[in-house]
Amino acid sequence: MAQLFTLNKLLASTVLVLARLCLTGLGLVVVYGVVLRYAFNDAPPYVEQIALLLVISVAMFGAASGVYDSGHIGLDSVVKLLPPLGQRACLHLVDVLTMVFAVVLCWGSSRMALSTWHDTIPTLGLSEAMRYLPPIIAGVLILLFSFEHLMRRLSTPVAPEASWN
Repeated sequence: MAQLFTLNKLLASTVLVLARLCLTGLGLVVVYGVVLRYAFNDAPPYVEQIALLLVISVAMFGAASGVYDSGHIGLDSVVKLLPPLGQRACLHLVDVLTMVFAVVLCWGSSRMALSTWHDTIPTLGLSEAMRYLPPIIAGVLILLFSFEHLMRRLSTPVAPEASWN
């Protein structure tokens, strides 16, 4: 299990760097497109498609990184009212549901990639399947990171509740 934790830590830092690079690239591509369009009246046709690929990448890689850091949105006002065992059960449920989501994301993205493999993004000359590569990668990472969270929680004993509560 320690090897998985080490691998996940490396993957999480790598995907965060990748998300940052994609975000930087997105900013540069948008500025480049705007300057060429409005200053020189010469809009390159590929800018929008590159920007779309980068937006997908930023969102997916950022989401995977957020899952690793447990930085996703949590609505826990009701969960906090539960006893510790109930809170723990809710955390386990969230981990399992996140893993289910990751599997569905991978499966759906893989199906879409396979169905669009022979189509081409006209301005880039790349397969349309490239649009689905970031969600597939993110889905695998989300699955790994959620599995790690679940394993860590399952290996941590529940502290007994004080009798005076």
